[in-house]
Amino acid sequence: MDKLIEKKRFSKKTIWIAAGLLLFVVVVAYGYSLSLTKVYKADADKVVFNKVLYGDFEDVVLLNASVIPLTSVIVSSPEGGTVAEIFTENGASVVKETPLLRIANPNALSGYTSSETSITEQINQLRKLRLDLEQNQRIMSQDMMGIENSLRTATRKYNTDSILYSKKVITRQEFEISSQDYEYFQGRKKILKEAVKQENQSRIMQLKQIDVSINNMNESLQTIRQNIENMIIKAPVSGKLSSYDPVIGKSYGVNEMLGKIDVMQGYKLQASVDEYYVNRVKEGQTASCEFNGSTYQLVVKKVIPEITAGQFQVELGFENKSPLDLKRGLTLSVKLTLSDNSKSLLLSQGQFFQSTGGSWVFVVKDGKATKRNIKIGRKNFKYYEVMEGLQNGEEVITSSYDQFNQYDVIEISQ
Repeated sequence: MDKLIEKKRFSKKTIWIAAGLLLFVVVVAYGYSLSLTKVYKADADKVVFNKVLYGDFEDVVLLNASVIPLTSVIVSSPEGGTVAEIFTENGASVVKETPLLRIANPNALSGYTSSETSITEQINQLRKLRLDLEQNQRIMSQDMMGIENSLRTATRKYNTDSILYSKKVITRQEFEISSQDYEYFQGRKKILKEAVKQENQSRIMQLKQIDVSINNMNESLQTIRQNIENMIIKAPVSGKLSSYDPVIGKSYGVNEMLGKIDVMQGYKLQASVDEYYVNRVKEGQTASCEFNGSTYQLVVKKVIPEITAGQFQVELGFENKSPLDLKRGLTLSVKLTLSDNSKSLLLSQGQFFQSTGGSWVFVVKDGKATKRNIKIGRKNFKYYEVMEGLQNGEEVITSSYDQFNQYDVIEISQ
């Protein structure tokens, strides 16, 4: 009887073929992955390495600050014109009201002279009107005196004639004449008295208006004369002239700056700060600087947040009196404290930041450097604060990545 032989599902030949195909696929895939990995070969002496450290992060920023006077007053020209005379030079010490220069402006001067003449004539006319009003008052007063005198005479005659008429000494016609004169002068006095009252009210009002007008015109005259006088520019305060460089014939506009006067009452510091710190620098923060071997404490007095060329301005004042030997224009190195020290992972600053923005770095291990994403927090004049992605003791390339920032792996040859 024949025995049924079961056919094997996979033969040895099939298994060997499948294994060969799988090995081929793995080799091809590995080769493909290698082709995707970009490798750059760099000499060790052409890159900079720094280790990640754990220590105190000093949250400070170093600034180059210029010494400027505590108070400076701008010297400007209230009148536009050209420089006709120069009485002093840049750097000179001046006292208040010292003449500095004279501005010439013939057109403005002619206009002021014409205005002055016109206003003077108007003032004279108003003064004449005042005299006329006063003269009219005197005339009416004299008229009133005449009427009152005539009324007194008429009253006496009327009283006398009344008695004589009652005794039949005079005729009725004579008495009526006396009575008529008496009533006439009474009526005139009443009318004149009312006219004098109205005239006085009107005169008082007109005199007030004249006084106001004359005062206003005198103020205008004073302004004109002051404008003429302002053509000689004088020192507004006592101090030292700076930024002052007038030239004979040079033109200046109205209120254009001619220079400054530094009031010699002390100094402060002015510094430019990178815009990176614009939200971290605040008034009241402390700082320090070295001068002639001594340390001086400072306080941020003013922050000007306007960004110009990637920087903003701060002003710092000395906590105590400024050093005696300070001079305008000196540059001092200032250490500005942003917050208290704290323990952190630290990575030295380097040019790599310009390529990566601090989002990734090349980490070195066994002669190779590979990309790794990191997170950087604060920075000071020396270190970045590492928040994520690195460990204490790891080595990082901190020099420029410009030549290999498109590569994934860097092979470092000694």
